[in-house]
Amino acid sequence: MPVTYPKNRWAWVEVSLAAIRKNTRAFKALLEPGVKMMCAVKADAYGHGAVECAKVMRQAGADQFAVATVDEGIELRRSGIAEPILMLNESPLESLDDLLEYDIMPAVYDSDFALAYGERAVALGKVGRYHLAVDTGMSRIGVMPQDAVEFRHMIDFHRGLECAGTFTHFATADVIGDWDFKQQAQRFADTVGALRQAGLEVGLAHCDNTPGTVLHPEYHYDMCRVGVGLYGLQPAETTAPRISLTPAMSVRGRVTRVANPAVGEGVGYGLTYRVSKPSIQIATVPIGYADGLARSLSNNMDVIVNGARARQVGRICMDQFMFAVDVNSVRAYHPAQPVQRGDIVTIMGRDGDEEITADELAARRDTINYEVVCNFSERLDRIYV
Repeated sequence: MPVTYPKNRWAWVEVSLAAIRKNTRAFKALLEPGVKMMCAVKADAYGHGAVECAKVMRQAGADQFAVATVDEGIELRRSGIAEPILMLNESPLESLDDLLEYDIMPAVYDSDFALAYGERAVALGKVGRYHLAVDTGMSRIGVMPQDAVEFRHMIDFHRGLECAGTFTHFATADVIGDWDFKQQAQRFADTVGALRQAGLEVGLAHCDNTPGTVLHPEYHYDMCRVGVGLYGLQPAETTAPRISLTPAMSVRGRVTRVANPAVGEGVGYGLTYRVSKPSIQIATVPIGYADGLARSLSNNMDVIVNGARARQVGRICMDQFMFAVDVNSVRAYHPAQPVQRGDIVTIMGRDGDEEITADELAARRDTINYEVVCNFSERLDRIYV
């Protein structure tokens, strides 16, 4: 597919829909027939564009979608997504009409919220479907396992409510042999069993997240919730040997200026880099920390230009950064030719034999690949290739 670059700015994010499709099918292949796959497209599909990604995921086998906010769910509905949508939290009471109008199922764990949701559903002539959240040890959301049956009895009398699912979230699913994971899994199994023994409908039982889906097929239950892996990022080192994924996001810009400062001249705020040779070029690219390129990467990251790596230098600015090229260098690290205005620079992604991954940028920032891709802001146009 030919790339149509944005006309108003020399900076953009490329998203490979083929990679999204491939990764979705790879996770679907892990599931036994009858086990559903819920695809997490919260945070604008981890920065990749929720609407475009959800449409491809649906074609590749997604059964349901997960979001974090009401507005994220509304965006999917308005784009034509008809599959069930779960919001992984409760919403403000003021948004109950939107939940019901757009058929977005909230997670439920507070009785006041649940009953208000049911009341509003009856008033609108609808049934409020929900998923019961169970806190098995993450200490984030959910009813406590020992309270689940009583909680359901407190709200199940309401004719405006219908339990469509029961779920929990694992804190350490990526750690093989972890005791806490096993405890969470047992607590969830016991809770589901107690609910069923009490004659209560649990709907779709689900607990495996992305690493759990890969590493713990014994806990697939009725559905798995897959997130970061859909975008080609491994959730942990432990999953990499088990599933092959293709990163979908690249971040690129064009050189807007090339200069040859004199030896000793500084670059950027604070002049934290100074030119050491007369053969060094300083090139500027219009991407900065307002676009999600963390300032903490200043003087601590590479870019790729003309198929070779070059060093970012000086402090990353709000809207721009600079990099250095030694045009007389014979080392493979530097491009084989001088940089020119308009040259494409890769901040994350592949160019020729070189690749800069989200994991590399995450390691340099002491964070995780999830945060790296989510941080690239909407100021950068998404170009689908």
